[in-house]
Amino acid sequence: MHPKKRLDHTADAGESAGRSRLNTSVLARITKMAFRHQMRMAIAIIATVAAAVFQLFVPQFLGRAVDQAQGLLTGATANAVDQSFAEAALFTTALLLLGVSVLRGLATMMQNYQGEAVGQIIGYELRLAYYQKLQSLSFSWRDRVHSGDLMTRGMLDVEGVRLWVSTGVLRMILLSILIGGGAIILIDIDPALAAIALAMVPIIGVRASIARLRLRDAWLKLQEEMSLLTRAMEENLAGIRVVRAFAAEAFEMARFEVISERARKISARRIGLFVSSTTQMTFVYFLVIGLVLWLGGQKVLAGTMTLGQLTEFLTFMLILQMPVRQIGWMINSIARASTCGGRLFAVLDLEPSIANAPNAKPLAITNGVIKFENVSFGYVGQGQDHPTLSGISFEARPGQMIGIVGPPGSGKSTIASLLGRYYDASSGRITIDGQDIRDVTLASLRSAVAIVQQQPFLFTSSLDHNIAYGAPSSDRASIERSANASQLHDYIKRLPEGYGTLVGERGVSLSGGQRQRLAIARSILPESQVLVFDDSTAAIDAATEQRIRHAIQAIVAERTIIIIAHRLTSLMHANEILFLEEGRILERGSHAELIALDGRYAALYRLQTTQTGDDPLPSEALQ
Repeated sequence: MHPKKRLDHTADAGESAGRSRLNTSVLARITKMAFRHQMRMAIAIIATVAAAVFQLFVPQFLGRAVDQAQGLLTGATANAVDQSFAEAALFTTALLLLGVSVLRGLATMMQNYQGEAVGQIIGYELRLAYYQKLQSLSFSWRDRVHSGDLMTRGMLDVEGVRLWVSTGVLRMILLSILIGGGAIILIDIDPALAAIALAMVPIIGVRASIARLRLRDAWLKLQEEMSLLTRAMEENLAGIRVVRAFAAEAFEMARFEVISERARKISARRIGLFVSSTTQMTFVYFLVIGLVLWLGGQKVLAGTMTLGQLTEFLTFMLILQMPVRQIGWMINSIARASTCGGRLFAVLDLEPSIANAPNAKPLAITNGVIKFENVSFGYVGQGQDHPTLSGISFEARPGQMIGIVGPPGSGKSTIASLLGRYYDASSGRITIDGQDIRDVTLASLRSAVAIVQQQPFLFTSSLDHNIAYGAPSSDRASIERSANASQLHDYIKRLPEGYGTLVGERGVSLSGGQRQRLAIARSILPESQVLVFDDSTAAIDAATEQRIRHAIQAIVAERTIIIIAHRLTSLMHANEILFLEEGRILERGSHAELIALDGRYAALYRLQTTQTGDDPLPSEALQ
């Protein structure tokens, strides 16, 4: 394991890594990513150096041209030959000035192109790595983090990191050469005037840095508010039917407006900081340039400095104005890349707590016998005195059916999650044909174990794509056979586009029962050896449920079936029924045996069968 990596279940889901002002290890890591693209970075650095050097030639050639032009205007040349020579020299200087300007422009273009290209590649690599990591992190970590926060990191933080190459590394090289080289040139001309001209560098640089750091803090606060906005919008859109059902539009709008107002105020503060700092830096710049012009003019009149040298000073200061201000941008880039990179790497460096063992082998199904052997489990943050499951032991064989029932919170769904190895048992073990599921590959385990959840997730795609999600290569006949078994085929045939009908976001265009039936069809299609129905018929009426059970009976005859339900009619035909309470098996046996026992199961059965109507739970109209 990487020495810096932690298991995801040990990490705080709400942590914001990289909160410090500067994290050099994060910056070094981003820079190392950039230098993996050696050719592009080499071209970008060479172009940056070239652009800075050519930029330094511009004031010198311009100053020389002014002196040469002044000589021509004052008639300083002795004769026509010298006059022609001076004109040729001025023309040569103009060509040199034009040449270095063109070369400087080309070098700058190449610097910007390659710098942006490397930044975009880094952003691409980070997005892929981040998305892949999110796919692998365990449910115990995802239980404690909000999707809106993850999306913010995957967008805004990646953007902050990818800008580091162009606004950090390359800009640092450019500024160093411009300021250092320009200082040497100006000091060589007039040290005293150079000291005045260069006085603006630390003043503006420090002021720009302070302003940028304040802007960075405001940006981080704005990012947090944008994360809250994303979260609020995501929840509102996902639960829009609930909002409309309770006429809570005004409440949701007020809640969204509060967050938006906070974001607006932070944005206004950022604009104020930017305008204030820009005004102050501009004032200092023109104050210094005015002082240089006045003192330099005195020297020109005194004959201790040429007009061209003064022009060189002023041109260099004009060129230096924006780069000096960019010191603040560079400081901001350093802080932003450090913070954003830290937040990203905090996720990328996590090791999934649920992962393949070093010597994991594919699950070899021979009979499909499942055994829970004294299994106990507790969720992260749950007290050790009250585990979700404690001492669970049972066996399920092919052709047989195990039913699990119990009050809410008794641990029924947790058994399904442990069997799919979404979590690992705290103690005991789970085996399939004698193989501990922790010793086999996750891909082979989850191919063999299909879990139909109570609230299935459907993708914004066609019905046939949703059904065939677990077996993409299935032909239409297999898809229709699965849909027919789940009593959904007749409904789909009545749709104008049939199996090509687009399912709305999260299956919103389907009823609850239709979504559950589609999930059943999706689970039985891949021919998994083990099928777990986790209260997957709760929204289906009793008559349709019975037809589904009869229809899939032949399909699953050789498979191992576990049914988890609140409604006893869903599992009373099971070979063995486990009654759970507070994570323990209180009663077990067939339906007849448990009724004869006259315990908790029998009491629940009497309660449900005395409800009004045949089905104690809300039913769905037949399709």
